[in-house]
Amino acid sequence: LLKAFYLNEIVESSNDGNSIQVKPEKWEEIAVFLRDHADALLDQLECLTGVDLGEGEALQVRYNLHSMKHNHKLEVYVPTPRAAPKVPSVEQIWRIADWFERETYDMFGIEFEGHRDLRRILLPSDWDGFQLRKDYQFPDTYRGIVVDKMKEGWE
Repeated sequence: LLKAFYLNEIVESSNDGNSIQVKPEKWEEIAVFLRDHADALLDQLECLTGVDLGEGEALQVRYNLHSMKHNHKLEVYVPTPRAAPKVPSVEQIWRIADWFERETYDMFGIEFEGHRDLRRILLPSDWDGFQLRKDYQFPDTYRGIVVDKMKEGWE
């Protein structure tokens, strides 16, 4: 179904049709289509998360969508460059994306363009770096306080 309308925007698709990778520049338009088209009706965003594909590779945002009416699912991958990671926000398409996008921004540094309140949700606003990136270097101190990396004796 999606290929009939957005063939040039789909980078790749799984053989079973349960996952697709789309170009980020058309993601917002495709998201509205997936939510509203009568044959898709993917009205539920179950999960949204970032993925670091490794050194030199791009980052990715993954969306798990579900249709309550048709009882089918689709996983959508949207790649973004590591140097300036940006993906269109779907926070106004699926409202639950508000929190998911903020968490993904906080942990991976992926900016969701058009998000109405994109800010850190788990870490302090002045935290340096993004902890779930594979190249993240954990700091020795935060605001002058030593940050223990080893949790021995914390039991």
